[in-house]
Amino acid sequence: MKRQILIIEDEEIISNLLETELSFEGYNVFSAADGMSGLKIFEEKQEYLDVVLLDWMIPKLHGLEVLRRMKKMTNKVPVIFVTARDYVGDKVAGLDAGADDYLTKPFNIEELMARLRVIFRKNTQPAIYSYGTVSLNPGEHTVEYQGKATSLTQREFALLLFLFEHQGEIISRDDILEEVWGMNFGGQLNTVDTYVRYLRKKLDKNMIETIRGLGYRLNKDK
Repeated sequence: MKRQILIIEDEEIISNLLETELSFEGYNVFSAADGMSGLKIFEEKQEYLDVVLLDWMIPKLHGLEVLRRMKKMTNKVPVIFVTARDYVGDKVAGLDAGADDYLTKPFNIEELMARLRVIFRKNTQPAIYSYGTVSLNPGEHTVEYQGKATSLTQREFALLLFLFEHQGEIISRDDILEEVWGMNFGGQLNTVDTYVRYLRKKLDKNMIETIRGLGYRLNKDK
């Protein structure tokens, strides 16, 4: 079944671009050019929507108020702000109001597609990941090793979750840095190596396999 996306955007060029690109990628798209129309579509189709792409500066009802009203109806539909408002205070306000992500204009369509994939992965992840004697519960934010609770830092947990989400895949250090530390991280690639060592000390030391020159993956022999 196709994923359903609602675009609330008053700039026709951007709206048409999004609709064309998303449709090409196999999404079913609904569009609205103002806040009130967007809310009406959301109310009618909220049960089937998978994500909303929401501009902030739209007619009749601005995006932040649209977001607040949508969240009162349901918390089950992720919302990504796509807006020219790049002030840090606006980002904080949007995220605090319940937005799941915030993308500033101008943006690269490939980045938007990647962020959508992240949203969908989060919403379809299993209740518990398990691998050998290690289990991870994303909802409870807990990890167990050999049946005992194991304390991980936020970064360690995020790194382990990312490896679980891509079990069997070789993941480069660049991809890990971008996903776990963020695109604007100014550190070094060896940061990843350091945190892999941390996980090996706390969990099964053979769990994470080093693929020389390429990156890391969960050891396929488990």
